[in-house]
Amino acid sequence: MAGSREAGGGGRRFGAALALVAGLLAGGLAIAARGAAASGPPPLVLISLDGFRWDFMARAPTPALDRIARAGVRSERLIPAFPTKTFPNHYTVVTGLYTEHHGVVANNIYDPVLDARFSLGDRSAVEDPRWWLGEPLWVTARRQGLVTASFFWPGSEAPIQGQHPDHWRTYDGSVPNEERVDQVLAWLDLPPAERPSFITLYFSDVDDAAHRHGPDHPAVGEAVARVDAAVGRLLAGLDRRRLWGRSHLFVISDHGSIATPPDQVIVLDDHVDLAKARVVDWSPALALWPRPEDVDEVHAALAGAHPALEIFRKHEIPERLHYRDSRRIPPLLGLVAGGWRVASRAYLELRGGRLGLGDHGFDNQLEEMGALFLGAGPGLRAGQVVPPFESVHLYGLFCHLLGIEPAPGDGSLAAVRHLLRDGSG
Repeated sequence: MAGSREAGGGGRRFGAALALVAGLLAGGLAIAARGAAASGPPPLVLISLDGFRWDFMARAPTPALDRIARAGVRSERLIPAFPTKTFPNHYTVVTGLYTEHHGVVANNIYDPVLDARFSLGDRSAVEDPRWWLGEPLWVTARRQGLVTASFFWPGSEAPIQGQHPDHWRTYDGSVPNEERVDQVLAWLDLPPAERPSFITLYFSDVDDAAHRHGPDHPAVGEAVARVDAAVGRLLAGLDRRRLWGRSHLFVISDHGSIATPPDQVIVLDDHVDLAKARVVDWSPALALWPRPEDVDEVHAALAGAHPALEIFRKHEIPERLHYRDSRRIPPLLGLVAGGWRVASRAYLELRGGRLGLGDHGFDNQLEEMGALFLGAGPGLRAGQVVPPFESVHLYGLFCHLLGIEPAPGDGSLAAVRHLLRDGSG
């Protein structure tokens, strides 16, 4: 019996020892997990300067942008997706999909299945995940264990696949640039296991100025200087945190800008009955949703109606635009020549004939629609200027630098492998 009791006591001691070992192992695994998070990929900060044309760095002193260009890679220009509008292109950058595949085919959209309209000014639509197809980078990163954050980015306000970024803000254009930068730096100050690996940041100053005054106005140079100062504030913060050179920093834009003189307006109702045309998006990519029985009549009325306007049936839209394969693309699409716009007579009268003096949304091959691309960091080449490439390839590049597997898409890492320091990918 005594031996039995001794044996029993030895078993309890052995069990306690196993429990201690198990506890130590569990603690060690937890520490290892935290260590893995702390030693994860270098943070990647993606900055959008809305409407910053590829050549706008010449409009004002840009010491911050110059510093990034010297330290990393600059493209002669970034080729946006069509249409060269804000929402479609921001979403292309973070999904690696052409607009026909991610569904955000314009800033104003009609979906015949949902029988609903989307507008960038409609808060309920912007927050509705049904409009946002594909998988944005913050979802890809979160699925693979990374923390993400967004200080404004189209799509970040909707629970796409049930997920927002870990940290995100509802869009408010009145938030000062300094506050935006300081919040990004505060996110980078979080403990390593909580610090975002992927962060977006957005500024609209240049686009606002180019629309209102035209791309050649001094106000654009002033806006360029303001956003450069904001980027400089971020660089100073990265310097203080010893993250400059140890993180990846990208500064891009979604599109360029072209002057739109007041006398270059096509008055649509001079050529077609607007009651039959049903316009969803006006200019410069004219989205027409006539009733099926009116399509032929509207097409005939607009074909050859104005030398600056081309009208296409959906299946005739040029393949190079990657703008056919979506139910949200209209039965008739009008494309205007660079610098022209389309409006109704009533709208012109409402505005007293005064429209903005700069615009975008035109053919993405127009040089004036070209966007900015700068990138610097440990995984990128230094001091290089590279030929133009399409923005659809950036998602794969970002995934590669973050060490995560990209979702299927239209872009290709091979198309931007030359940006990488070791040329791998």
